[in-house]
Amino acid sequence: MSVIRAALVGGPMYDPLYEAIGPFERSTGHRVDVVARLPHPELNGFVRSQFESGAPGIDLLSTHTKYAPSQAQWLMPLDSELAGEPLQDILPRPLELSRIGGRLLQMPRNVDVRLLHYRRDLFEDPAEQSAFERRAGRPLRVPDTWDELAEVASFFTRPSLHGFLFPGRDSGLFGTFYELLVSAGGDLFDRALRPAFDSSAGEWAAGMLAELHTTRRVTPRELPAWHYDEISAAFRAGHAAMVCDWPGSYHLYRNPATSIVSDRFGLAPLPAGPSGIRAAYAGCHSFAVAASAENRAGAVALLRWLTSVNAQLGEARRGSIPCRADALRRVRQESAGNALEQERWELLSAAEACMIIPPRFASYPACEDVIWQSLQKVMQAIWTPREGTRRAAAALLPIVDAQVTVES
Repeated sequence: MSVIRAALVGGPMYDPLYEAIGPFERSTGHRVDVVARLPHPELNGFVRSQFESGAPGIDLLSTHTKYAPSQAQWLMPLDSELAGEPLQDILPRPLELSRIGGRLLQMPRNVDVRLLHYRRDLFEDPAEQSAFERRAGRPLRVPDTWDELAEVASFFTRPSLHGFLFPGRDSGLFGTFYELLVSAGGDLFDRALRPAFDSSAGEWAAGMLAELHTTRRVTPRELPAWHYDEISAAFRAGHAAMVCDWPGSYHLYRNPATSIVSDRFGLAPLPAGPSGIRAAYAGCHSFAVAASAENRAGAVALLRWLTSVNAQLGEARRGSIPCRADALRRVRQESAGNALEQERWELLSAAEACMIIPPRFASYPACEDVIWQSLQKVMQAIWTPREGTRRAAAALLPIVDAQVTVES
């Protein structure tokens, strides 16, 4: 029996797919040894340490279209290995993002794009509506802009409830800033890959994070230690009025066993910024095979299994956006007659039109780290928004000066 060593992203959004590993083992005779199952930031560190050690114990790994360029030197091109694979079934954008320098180095697992989740029972409560109108001078509604969100979140914040939650660290904090930045008419980099967020739009975006966390205090004090899973769990436990979350978490929101608000939440697009733009930080989770894989055939077989139509359909039924057209078509057909599900898929389709994807280059993860660590200081009022964006941009210069954007 051959062994496949797999390093996988872990967490409530990702773990259900791995139930497919048992049937894979029984069907193929391979045995899968999961050498790591970690949140993405920790997984990336583990993968790097393994490959840089010169003796990596990994055959297959979870990655992401934004992280794979930093790992490209260690990944096996899949074009010839998947020559018989019906790649035409992969949606064009995920397939494009999965190529680095023209080579297919990963197979997309799902498309990630966030929606606003809100407590429908709070927004529809006549007492809450009356109290808000007395305070704000306008009717209570689901926020259409980030400024409205800050005001509504402040209204709902009370000892037992946080008005709005967003990840306070790592890629989640960076992603929220990126959404705010683009919604204000800004961008991360210019065409020459020079930092472009040290601008009025960047200052507004960083200032909004500080306003939510420090000025209005609509978030918990411990937010800088929270990532995606913690904010999702807090909302599902009834401790927040609003949160932005990914499709992969949807099954947790709808399950009464994991959400006390399973029948009391609604979905909406992310708010627009001062420029009128809606922006949703996005990309694709994916699987790749290590160029140094000892069990190459087994790793390719497992990659095929975990990104098959059946696997993607299973994830789609739990909420994810599949990358295979057939799986997407089937799950949309299954939602017919369910008004909530149909509305969710319409919102996700609209959100895909607002997707923002940062440029892909080998040092991107280092840039993301510089930005979110600077933003934490702004959130905690250690730096002003202007100081935070300026310091982050300056710190990025030696990183990006040596980089060339990786072409799709």
